[in-house]
Amino acid sequence: MGIIQDLLKDIPVPKMAKVKQTFSADKVEDFEATLEAELNREDIKKNVKPGMEIAVAVGSRGLDRLVDMTAITVRFLQQLGARPFIVPCMGSHGGATDEGQKAVLEHLGVTEENVNAEIRSSMEVIKIAQLDNGLPVYVDKIASEADGIVVINRVKPHTAFRGPVESGIMKMISIGLGKQKGAEACHQLGFKHMHEFVPEMARVIMDNMPIIFAVASVENAFDKVAKIEALLPEEVEQRETELQTLAKKLLPRIHFDKIDVLVIDKIGKNISGDGMDPNITGRYPTPYPHGGPDVTKMVVLDLTDETEGNANGVGTSDFTTQRLVDKMDRETTYANGLTSTVVKPTHISTTLANDELAIKAAVKTCNILDFTKVKMVRIKNTLELSEIEVSEAFLEDVNSNSNTEQISDLYELDFDESGNLF
Repeated sequence: MGIIQDLLKDIPVPKMAKVKQTFSADKVEDFEATLEAELNREDIKKNVKPGMEIAVAVGSRGLDRLVDMTAITVRFLQQLGARPFIVPCMGSHGGATDEGQKAVLEHLGVTEENVNAEIRSSMEVIKIAQLDNGLPVYVDKIASEADGIVVINRVKPHTAFRGPVESGIMKMISIGLGKQKGAEACHQLGFKHMHEFVPEMARVIMDNMPIIFAVASVENAFDKVAKIEALLPEEVEQRETELQTLAKKLLPRIHFDKIDVLVIDKIGKNISGDGMDPNITGRYPTPYPHGGPDVTKMVVLDLTDETEGNANGVGTSDFTTQRLVDKMDRETTYANGLTSTVVKPTHISTTLANDELAIKAAVKTCNILDFTKVKMVRIKNTLELSEIEVSEAFLEDVNSNSNTEQISDLYELDFDESGNLF
């Protein structure tokens, strides 16, 4: 037995129970009709002329109804006689290559066949302006040469800064359309002033580029579209601020304010840009945002298959497993930190041989007197929060909260002969 195993051999792993969490499930019932009604506003239609080549900017996030959203928008433009095509709008994602970004879209189901439009992918950009502080403003060259630009994105809280405008249409315009160079420029001076740079860059681009309209969605706690709107450029900033407030209200959460140990089965870029959503974990990559539970120790056990080795986010945890580290593609992971200038999430946290040791290490170091009373929560990932697992010490909190319900008896966590959870 090595020194680590010896230090952890007497640390108990608590019994757990399954708990159902309740969130608002309100969603857009007739998605197609609702979006079509938004697009068919006269003040939007009048800006689309027959023969116009229109770049439809689509990002790298797995939004609910993304394929439908894109296909309906393309069809609307075609019905007005325009010639829409798709441009990847995702900063440095997809390995910052044209083929990589096209592959990201196709992985999300946004193929030329599914949306009935050609995908034109390039990392080439043009510089259209410079902010007063010296930051350059870039735009995708292909999009810049189109007769019009349409931007599609979800409005949601950002994971590294706070402001009236966070992650949504304006970020898509300023960082997504700017490709790798635009993302790099916007992050150059760090996240402290990002709440200023994102809207400022977006305003410059909207003033200088032929952006016709945007399609903005807000999702509920179950990642279903709760709101869908079409916005003219002059409406974007004010309306996005209002949609941001709604998005924060609908955000899912773990219904406990203080957690000794949080165990997350899997992280990945398909879950969040940060691998796991800091708005859920309360662990942020920068000191500027806030919100979420107070977690003393956090463990991440594995990567999703979809993340393809990108372990961005693992560094915000306290412990991880050798299994996760073995799957880690360091080149891809470190590229995130080099582009965003935030490298804490790409660090490798304290690595234990297996799940059992990683969980025991978190219990040992969570700063409580009686390890048998540890308040531990286990989640699959930060997207799936309707059903979680909690330790015995949490059951009193569960029973006193109208948003939580115990749905199983207590049980022991089941580890295989390698020490990993089944």
